[in-house]
Amino acid sequence: MNTAAHILIVDDDEDILRLLSMRLRARGFRISTADSAEAALANIAVDPPRVVVSDVRLPGRDGLSLFEEIRNTRPTLPVILLTAHGTIPDAVQATSQGVFGYLTKPFDSQVLLAKIDQALLLSAPTATDNVASGASSGMADTGWLAGIVFRSTRMAELMAEARMVAASDASVLIRGESGTGKEVLARAIHRASVRASGPFVAINCGAIPEQLLESELFGHLKGAFTGAATARPGLFQAASGGTLFLDEIGDMPLALQVKLLRVLQERAVRPLGATRAEPIDVRLLSATHRDLDAAMAAGHFREDLYYRLDVVSLTLPRLDERREDIPLLAAHFVQQVADKYGKPITGFAPDAQEVLATAAWPGNVRQLYNVVEQCCALTSTPLIPLALVQRALRIPAMEALSYSEAKQRFERNYLIQLLKLTDGNVADAARIADRNRTEFYRLLQKHGLSPAMFRMAGDSGADT
Repeated sequence: MNTAAHILIVDDDEDILRLLSMRLRARGFRISTADSAEAALANIAVDPPRVVVSDVRLPGRDGLSLFEEIRNTRPTLPVILLTAHGTIPDAVQATSQGVFGYLTKPFDSQVLLAKIDQALLLSAPTATDNVASGASSGMADTGWLAGIVFRSTRMAELMAEARMVAASDASVLIRGESGTGKEVLARAIHRASVRASGPFVAINCGAIPEQLLESELFGHLKGAFTGAATARPGLFQAASGGTLFLDEIGDMPLALQVKLLRVLQERAVRPLGATRAEPIDVRLLSATHRDLDAAMAAGHFREDLYYRLDVVSLTLPRLDERREDIPLLAAHFVQQVADKYGKPITGFAPDAQEVLATAAWPGNVRQLYNVVEQCCALTSTPLIPLALVQRALRIPAMEALSYSEAKQRFERNYLIQLLKLTDGNVADAARIADRNRTEFYRLLQKHGLSPAMFRMAGDSGADT
C-alpha cells in the first residue's frame, strides 16, 4: 500500500540509514535520508515527506527537538521515533504530546513497516482518502459518512462508535463545543440506522421562544391559542418513522423539559388543545454544548430527563484536537465553495495551509468553513495566499518567535530561496548574498543544506 509515498529517515548512524533505506525502498517507498535534525528540517522544507522516521539521539539537536519543531511548523506530518532503552521515558512523553509512535531498538522491521502504513493512513494527501480510513475501521459501507471528512484516529474511533450506536434505537446525546458538527454527526447516525428511509427533522431548542417551541414540538389544534387558525402537527409527528434531532437541548425551558419527559416515557404526544395523546414512532437524538452536569446541579436541567436522553453519549472533539483533519477539511470546503462561486480555485499555498493547521480555531469546523469561504470569495489566484488566510483569521502577519529562533529560521529560508533561485550554484548564490564562498559553505553546513538538493534534474555540473 502507499507504494509511492515519500519517507524521510533521520539517523547519524550510516549503517542504520543504509539498512532502513534498503528495506523501505524494497517495499516501494521513496526514501530521503538525513544525519542530523538540521539536515532533516532542510529536507522537509525542500521536499516534504509523508512520514518522518527519526532516531532520538542525534548530534546537536536531538530527535525530540526535531519532533517539537515539526509539531510547531507541520503538525499534520507524522513522526515515528526510534529509541534506545534509556530514552524510552522521553519517547513516552513525546507520544502524549503528539508523536505518532516510537519503537525501541533493536526493533522488528515488520513492526516498523506496519507503523509506517498506519501513519500513511493519517497523512493521506487527498480528501477522498478519508473514505478508505473509514473502510479500514470496519465500515465498508461509507455512504452514511457523506459530508464527514477525517483522517484522524480520534474521529475514526468516534465514527466507529456512531456506526454501532446507529444500529440500535437508543437515544443519543451528542456533546461538543459550538461548531464541531453535532448536527452533521446526528444526520450520519440517521443515515446509518434502520430509519434512514424515514424523515430526519432537526430543531434548535435555544433559537425559538418557549411558547412557540412547545407548539413546534407537539403541534396544536385549531383555536388552541390566539392565532391558531388551523391545526398543525408537531415535529414529533413530522418525524414519525424517522429521527428527531433536538439541538441545544440544554437551552430548553424547565416547563418544556417536563412535557418532553412525559412524551419519552409514554411514547405518545398530546398536541396543544387536544384531550388525547397520539402514539409516536421516533428515534430521538439530542445535542448540547453546555455542561449538563453543572446545569443539573444548579437546578436548570432535570436529572430524570437527562438519563432518558443520555442512554448513549458521543463527544465530538474540538478542531484543535484533530489537527490532522484540517488540511482535508480545508480542501473539501474549497471544492464546495469554488463550485458555489464558479471560481477555478485549487487550494491553499503551502504557507497558508501551515497557518490553517496551527491556528487556534475557537469556532471549530464552522469557523474553518467561514474562513475558507471568505478566502475563496476574495482570492484572485488558483492558490489562496497566506495574506488572505491571515486576514480571515484576523491574526498578525508576524509569528511570535524568540530572536534566535527567528534568525535561524530566516537564515535557513533565505539560503533555501537563494539556492532554488540559482539551481544550486553556490558561486551565484554567494555573490547574491554578498558573502565569499567559504563563508557561504559554512552557512549551508550549519543548516544541513547541500547544493545538490537544488540542482535541476539531470544537471551534474559542479559549483562555479
